[in-house]
Amino acid sequence: MVGPPYDCLANPLGAVRLTFEKAIASGSHPSSFDGKDWGAIDLFRHFLFDQSQLSQVPILSPATLRWVQPNTLVRFRGMIQDMLGNEFYVGAYKDGSVWRTNKFMDFSKFPMDSSPDMRVWERRLLYCVPVPGISSWAESASEVAIDRRMNWTSQQRDKRGRMDFEAMDAEDTPVPADNFEDSPTAKRMREDGHPSPSSQSQDYKTEAACSSTNVELEIYHDSSPCLVKIYDSPESELKLNDVFEFVGVLTFDSEIPVETGDRDDFCNDYSDDLLVHLPPHKVPRLHCLIHRKLAAHDFLHKSPSVETPHLVKEARESLLRHLTDVLGNDGVAAHYMLLHLLSRVHSRVDHVAVGKLSLNLTCLSKESFSVFGIQLSLAIKNLLPFSTCIPLTLEYLSRSSLAPKKDYQTNRLIPGVLQLAEGSHLIIDETLLETGTLNSVGVDNARLLKNLLEFQKVEYDFTYYKMEMPADVQLLILSEGKSNILPADVILPFQPSSVGTSGVVTTEAVEAWRWYLAAFRLLPHSIESEMQKVVENDLVAARQADRSIGSQDFSRWLTMGRLISTSFGETSLSMEHWQMVMELERQRRERLLPYRN
Repeated sequence: MVGPPYDCLANPLGAVRLTFEKAIASGSHPSSFDGKDWGAIDLFRHFLFDQSQLSQVPILSPATLRWVQPNTLVRFRGMIQDMLGNEFYVGAYKDGSVWRTNKFMDFSKFPMDSSPDMRVWERRLLYCVPVPGISSWAESASEVAIDRRMNWTSQQRDKRGRMDFEAMDAEDTPVPADNFEDSPTAKRMREDGHPSPSSQSQDYKTEAACSSTNVELEIYHDSSPCLVKIYDSPESELKLNDVFEFVGVLTFDSEIPVETGDRDDFCNDYSDDLLVHLPPHKVPRLHCLIHRKLAAHDFLHKSPSVETPHLVKEARESLLRHLTDVLGNDGVAAHYMLLHLLSRVHSRVDHVAVGKLSLNLTCLSKESFSVFGIQLSLAIKNLLPFSTCIPLTLEYLSRSSLAPKKDYQTNRLIPGVLQLAEGSHLIIDETLLETGTLNSVGVDNARLLKNLLEFQKVEYDFTYYKMEMPADVQLLILSEGKSNILPADVILPFQPSSVGTSGVVTTEAVEAWRWYLAAFRLLPHSIESEMQKVVENDLVAARQADRSIGSQDFSRWLTMGRLISTSFGETSLSMEHWQMVMELERQRRERLLPYRN
């Protein structure tokens, strides 16, 4: 059987053009393709998933960008940091009597005559960055996979040198296109109320001319960004701060010089956002064919083939031992830490983020933080894919930009420290905080942190108005006394009995713990009617015994009951799990007694 006359990995645009020509030959008209797929997406879905070829597609990173070839198929894993709006482009046009397409590319491969047959389509622009706080183990594919892909790419280059490409791929060098602004299509766009190129900018410059803008972008992120162009996808599918894997055609050239002058005639896109034209020699573009939202388990290198009760019990017990070692043999702190690492916002009722469990470990000095705090931070980074640590000092609060802010001059969202992906972990080191006075920026930053802790929301500054965005961030506060800035759900005096150590940890054990935390955070949960009565009676009895116990305590106990059940791989609350909640809270209250006035 003869294979397909294209290579989806090395020549994806050839596959796109072939499916387009096939659709035209079957009687379809290009006017029906605006916002719709003519078969190219189905082809790549079959190749990537039905034929299990996704692992062969290189993940775009600073390491792989040095050898991956332009116009080949790549993956980019990152967070949507900014949405740059939409742009118009010439999606289909006639080359003589033959219909051509520019979809999934920056440049026209053939001459574009000014013709009423030209079809102008629209695509969305996303500025994506590597996930903030991403751990090194989750950042990219292994070196082995990279080396294997490099060998494959080298073989393909040799193959290209020996073989002639088919006619449809023979013309890979861009040729000048006629000026779109004077075309009948552009006139119709102006008449219909759409912005024309001239109305969007006085003079279009080359993409490489915006180097000053890119310098600003590099200040915001020191890692590799990517401009992702989205086609035929509802806006509701992609949201700010979501983590996605984009698979598409790479357009990037590290050797294009930075020049000024008129906009390149080869380019076929038109947008009123100058940030769209970031220099291609610095910011790669990815014309997205397929995208999928990622969760923590998608960053795991290895997951167990079979999930058994024995495996769950073993993972839980060994992880607890590990956390106990790290926390200086403080078993109570280790249990609360495990529940904290499994917590997530699973629903919202009015202003309440249900499921969160922030933790404040007290009795930590500057000296003890240098031992236990650093050890704990390293352990968390080794367990979770996204984690960040910030030092809460007067200077940090008074000078840092925690909230994302809109810059209307560059028409972009300047990221803040608190613009984090769902499921991120944030350690706040309060042991360095000293007595002093905060300026107005510091007061506002303290309010932002408290708002994130209590309501799991981050306020975005759009200058003329503020907008709260929902978040799901695990917050761990390390302090000497109870934090006055960040009132956590659980306050626990830290009582180590030995120097914290992670001990000897095998790769297999770490991978099992990562899988355990990623998978069990997502377990559903319920309380059967019989257990509901037990819980209600215990809450009433606790309230009668201690009038200081309120609704926040009840909410915390229910959350802890859910998390303890989850930690055992159970989806409903049992009597045993509920009793464990009460016992943990009893031990915690005993520790708090000496610190109460």
